[in-house]
Amino acid sequence: MTEPPADPIAALGLAVHYLDRELAPGAKVKAFQRAIEVVADRPEEEIARRAEAGTLTELDGIGPSTARVVAEAIAGVADGYLANLEARSRVPVADGGPVLERLRGDCHCHTTWSDGGASLRDMAAAAVALGHEWLAITDHSARLTVAHGLDERRLALQLDEIAELNEELAPFRILTGMEVDILPDGTLDLADEMLGRLDVVVGSVHSKLRMDSGTMTRRMVAAVASPHVDILGHCTNRKMAGGGRPPSAFDAEIVFAACSRFDTAVEINCRPERQDPPEELLELALEWGCKVAVDSDAHATGQLEWLPYGADKAVRCGVPVDDIVNTWPAEDLLAWTAG
Repeated sequence: MTEPPADPIAALGLAVHYLDRELAPGAKVKAFQRAIEVVADRPEEEIARRAEAGTLTELDGIGPSTARVVAEAIAGVADGYLANLEARSRVPVADGGPVLERLRGDCHCHTTWSDGGASLRDMAAAAVALGHEWLAITDHSARLTVAHGLDERRLALQLDEIAELNEELAPFRILTGMEVDILPDGTLDLADEMLGRLDVVVGSVHSKLRMDSGTMTRRMVAAVASPHVDILGHCTNRKMAGGGRPPSAFDAEIVFAACSRFDTAVEINCRPERQDPPEELLELALEWGCKVAVDSDAHATGQLEWLPYGADKAVRCGVPVDDIVNTWPAEDLLAWTAG
């Protein structure tokens, strides 16, 4: 870890980043976010005085852990709570080095425009800090109301914000995109005109996950055959944590054959609770000659650092590095998505 920040707000912000990186419970992350608001609303002199007196927890919204981060930042403690959290939350790299060093960007992430926990600007800044050349913003489409998905009006507003940030952040580039819902009949949850305006489209199933295999197969094939869908997201929909969720049933041979036929990449979803697809399905996709996207599916800045999980899997399964679409320069990626 680099030298910890002396500013308590910056220290709390780093704690949020590390908590998101280790997929901490949402309530804990929100407690630290609330502490940032409390500290920002108080005079610096009061916060410093309370830190010295040990009375920070008397402030509504400051608990023992957040008080410790604030006090240690002010005191210049280098090996305290924040340092331990940073070390504990580091994402290990096992086999994935050869892929990681080639990755230029990330094709799947979310912001506060939908169900993410960080702004578009903050996600872009985190990607820059990681050395990315580009980042595709793929917030949810409108049908996923639980995730505050974007309708056409809100998507148009987001596109305006991205255009403004791209002028400011160049040569780094934010790519426009969406994780569009694949509806039960295989159609997509966004009009063709708006889909055609986007740089990267990830198509994912988020509803009726238990439909029978034949119907789910037809649903997925119809979506990956769309000229607008570039990447098939988290194809099995399984969850490996929080009580778990079994994978959806579908004919993987047919789905991956369609991905190969229509040049739609199969996503390696790097979320640690998803680990999707299982290695045997990824190997089947490779047999069909499918391209691959190693995607964080990040909903916060710290989660952009999850790419090693997918890179490790890509190396274990023998994915050709040149077939991983996010190893490509933005110009090559956009030529492929437009094709």
